[in-house]
Amino acid sequence: MLGFYSTAFSQSGYGLWLDYEKVNDASILSDYQNQIRSVYFLGESETLNLAREELKLGLNSLLGSSIDFSSTNSNNASITVATFDQLERKTQRKLKKIDIAKDGYYIGHDSGKIVITAKEDIGILYGVFNFIRLLQTQQPIDNLAILDAPKIDLRILNHWDNLDGTIERGYAGKSLWKWQKLPKYIDQRYIDYARANASIGINGTVLTNVNANAWVLTPSYIDKVAALADAFRPYGIKVYLTARFSAPIEIGGLSTADPLEAKVQQWWKTKIDSIYAKIPDFGGFLVKANSEGQPGPQNYGRTHVDGANMMAEALEPHNGVVLWRAFVYSEHDATDRAKQAYSEFVPMDGKFKENVIVQVKNGAIDFQPREPFHPIFGAMPKTALAMEFQITQEYLGFSTHLVFLPKLYEEVLQADTYQQGKGSLVAKVIDGSLDNHKISAISGVSNIGSDLNWTGHPFAQANWYGYGRLAWDPYLDSETIAEQWLRSTYSNDKDFVKPMTDLLIESREAVVNYMTPLGLHHMMDTDHHYGPGPWVSELPRPEWNPTYYHKADSKGIGFDRTKQGSDAIAQYADPVAKKFEQLDQVPENLLLWFHHLPWDYTLSDGKTLWNSLGIHYQKGVDQVREMKKVWEQMSPYVDPISHKEVSMLLDIQLHEAIWWKDACMLYFQKHSKLPFPKAMEKPKHSLKHYKSLKHPYAPGI
Repeated sequence: MLGFYSTAFSQSGYGLWLDYEKVNDASILSDYQNQIRSVYFLGESETLNLAREELKLGLNSLLGSSIDFSSTNSNNASITVATFDQLERKTQRKLKKIDIAKDGYYIGHDSGKIVITAKEDIGILYGVFNFIRLLQTQQPIDNLAILDAPKIDLRILNHWDNLDGTIERGYAGKSLWKWQKLPKYIDQRYIDYARANASIGINGTVLTNVNANAWVLTPSYIDKVAALADAFRPYGIKVYLTARFSAPIEIGGLSTADPLEAKVQQWWKTKIDSIYAKIPDFGGFLVKANSEGQPGPQNYGRTHVDGANMMAEALEPHNGVVLWRAFVYSEHDATDRAKQAYSEFVPMDGKFKENVIVQVKNGAIDFQPREPFHPIFGAMPKTALAMEFQITQEYLGFSTHLVFLPKLYEEVLQADTYQQGKGSLVAKVIDGSLDNHKISAISGVSNIGSDLNWTGHPFAQANWYGYGRLAWDPYLDSETIAEQWLRSTYSNDKDFVKPMTDLLIESREAVVNYMTPLGLHHMMDTDHHYGPGPWVSELPRPEWNPTYYHKADSKGIGFDRTKQGSDAIAQYADPVAKKFEQLDQVPENLLLWFHHLPWDYTLSDGKTLWNSLGIHYQKGVDQVREMKKVWEQMSPYVDPISHKEVSMLLDIQLHEAIWWKDACMLYFQKHSKLPFPKAMEKPKHSLKHYKSLKHPYAPGI
């Protein structure tokens, strides 16, 4: 099934980073061809057969010649690929001191030959992909010694796909899953999807929306899910489902879903047993409970522990896990939405079963362009915690804005919680090393849809890719990921790679500047989250309104989370709390997240808060203009169709960056009564105009 895309799709983006175009540097190509003449590939299994075909495709395409593969004669082979127990004895003896971890691999040299080995078949596939990536990015291969393994056990994509084919917060078409045609029909895209995920180390996929539909747990749908599981299994990918907590009532005929009721516990046990009968390696459940109207254990006076442990107990005999989301907030406590998840979950630390992982968003509000790290990450040492990142750009311009999200992910993962003193990074919490947890997990809300290029924006592919690389190794830096993706996807020419790497790294900050500078957050318009709406104040729940978060008035702007305000700062460890509390220490890019300040407050550069706000908005617009300029200069390195597509999207991004700047500054001027700073371009329209704009059919709702 490999090679489904070819020249017909070469300009569409369908091939992602796996197009394997021939190495165009004559010197490097000659060096590769001299070192790679034939391959000795041992072993037979579905996964090993995929690895063999992938290596054939990669080598033949990148080197522009047909490489001989053999499973019987290693004498003249320049590459040996085999699991460790299949290697020749003398090679095993040389490599025996190398400790290859689960899912890991080793690429090195033995007697002048390249060896790719692993303890498991899936490790061979991962090793093959990495070896191809070395060639694809034109790295030297004459002195290899690469020992690599994932630092996080469960590396999962969360699809927010609905059974009717729509995708909540999806901006790249409809769902990939054609439920009507399953289980008999396996679309080629399922195979290509699994291959792409395996190439970046993702090993799990949640097929359905966290706002769950109980129907997916019925027998007919489990048959469909089993067919997908069969298609994904050779690529090392397990399937997970979202479980609606009220399923025992909705599809089970019970009168209650109380997790302490014996009949409810038995219903879940029977249901889970039936799933494993069809899908022996089923991963488990992702659960959103008692959040945004979803049912949960609190409906019955029970706790998150009661609900999660009930499901975990039924999954435990099958080695399944429960990913229990900590995204909760209530209309009954509107003092500060940012505090609620911590308040609900931290007192439960140590009470969850070992196969429960509490899944926490990167920040305490909701996937904002910038948030401080979620305080839960430094406060539940006895509980395994999964990071939940959003790859789809719900609050960052959908699929029309170029935003390189690994820069955001890196910022969060490298934040220091001080849980056990300096150096207690969020990354160490997530990979389990800080608190010695037996299982670790990370989840990314998928940006993948039915669009031919998968993600809507060609550069949104970099966010899927970058998430996978950081899920494998949360200590990678975003610049390395950006350069790797650019080289794999477009060109290895330094005159392309350097300026485009700089563009990607800068792109996230540009969006923060023109949307939510200086720590502002939750400023989007109602429901669809498309475009600015800082004036929205009439929604029935206070914490749904942007005015709740920026609190702009005649005196100033910002949310006071200090001791004098909501005291959300107290949820962080003392060194972090003190930094956020003190105006001379808090990072200016989080200033208004933690402080309500006068319009004439003086920042470190001598500018007033009001002027700095306007200048940041203007800077964001100017950064997009610079992105457009850089991209225009990249036309020699990109095919014309792809170049034009990105150019048109950058035009939209510039238009919308100006929209954000004008609408927000006009609204805030109503409160500040101050003239716009001279460095800021004057708004093109009136505030009334911007408030009148409606977007009833924005995607992703």
